[in-house]
Amino acid sequence: MNGHCPRLVIAATGSGLGKTSLALGLVRALIQQGLRVQTFKVGPDFLDPTYLAMASGRPCYNLDGWMTSRDYIGRLLARTTADADLAVIEGVMGLFDGAEATQLDGSTAEIARWLDAPVLLVVHAWGAARSLAATVYGFTHFESGVRIAGVLANHVGSPRHAAILAESLAAAGLPPLLGAVPRGGMPSLGSRHLGLVTADQANCDPALLDEIASAVQQHVKLPQLLDLARSAPPLTTESAVGGGGKDIECLATVPPPPSAVRRPPVRLGIARDAAFHFYYPDNLESLEEAGAALVPFSPLDDHALPPDLDGLYFGGGYPELFAERLSANGTMRQAVGRFAASGRSVYAECGGLMYLSRALAAADGRKFPMAGVLPLDTAMRSKFKALGYADVLLTAAAPWGAAGATCRGHEFHYSEIAADDSRADGWQSVYSVRRRRGENGCEGFCKGSVLASYVHLHWASRPEVARHLVSHFSRVSPPKEST
Repeated sequence: MNGHCPRLVIAATGSGLGKTSLALGLVRALIQQGLRVQTFKVGPDFLDPTYLAMASGRPCYNLDGWMTSRDYIGRLLARTTADADLAVIEGVMGLFDGAEATQLDGSTAEIARWLDAPVLLVVHAWGAARSLAATVYGFTHFESGVRIAGVLANHVGSPRHAAILAESLAAAGLPPLLGAVPRGGMPSLGSRHLGLVTADQANCDPALLDEIASAVQQHVKLPQLLDLARSAPPLTTESAVGGGGKDIECLATVPPPPSAVRRPPVRLGIARDAAFHFYYPDNLESLEEAGAALVPFSPLDDHALPPDLDGLYFGGGYPELFAERLSANGTMRQAVGRFAASGRSVYAECGGLMYLSRALAAADGRKFPMAGVLPLDTAMRSKFKALGYADVLLTAAAPWGAAGATCRGHEFHYSEIAADDSRADGWQSVYSVRRRRGENGCEGFCKGSVLASYVHLHWASRPEVARHLVSHFSRVSPPKEST
């Protein structure tokens, strides 16, 4: 950071109150004023960051206090805001909701406290008058060290209603009302799939972003919000990462660690298209720092893998929405199967696991052949099968670590394994998964250089993961073959 990056957390009293739309509109409106805005999303979410990245024109980074650490988040903020004028941080769920019922772990409030960032609290105003002040009072005094500095009322009934809300907040000595969005005053982001919606040109084109920005400019006091963000004090290593008080500006200039691979870069094919796009940007950056050249390809549209690859990485996404197209692209499915059979490394998470399976059964019962790398089938269900944080322990050596290594991650999927022959032919489950909510179990399907799991790992919880992966890709690569 250039000494001090203004920053603002957009939080709410609960989910579904318009945080994402308001954050998008604010970011877009500030960019229209010529400001460089770096965005962040609290929690493990992949969807909102894609929207925020589209709005800002810059990668959006997740800030997750449970999967990563205070030290990591302070350094990440310093590095990514080095050329920014402002940081906008969108919260997750309600301000105090996180991994624990009694602590701040994984919550928006935890990040706001760590980063000493002022909070704009979004409150549902429909049907409330002075009671809104009581709600804000409770949130303001619930946890020390979390500074709610302004209130934004959503679903306001009229200008008179907004005036009553502002008066009740002022009379109670509470943070001021800095915005009042009328009911129906914010354009919709589009239809949802399984509680989520893909951020693409169809759902979030520039014209829609401009509409949302216009609504924010009309109903939110932007100059006061900027003053709020600028009220954030300079971060020090003591306040942000628990060090001895050194200005965090110095952290942004620390060069990245030397590459772990002192040879031509490992060529890692990464599935990137509408079906596969759930990746933490800093995970990918850590692969590059470790010596990987990331080579994107599309399982949907490409008919061959890029040449001379050492490994493949399939992230999460929506393979179920594109199952018919993925299945119809038989040449790509066969190329992936041959690649895995050649002994080269393949790593997959969630949607990537579904693609590597033998078949994917859609919600309507239709069954689509997939790549056939894994000896199992997957099927979509009407209710989610896993949701929440997970601790992963390696029970045997795997591409990212030795037996006994641990890493933290997150699961959210509606599919499940419908037929499993993974105990045959040398396959083993190398993950012991301890879930914060739900049953613990064995997972992580591994054979040779193939590893697939439903868990999205965040490698900041174990920084050597990326180096292990890149080293593994390089070590196991045989002479290149035609794919």
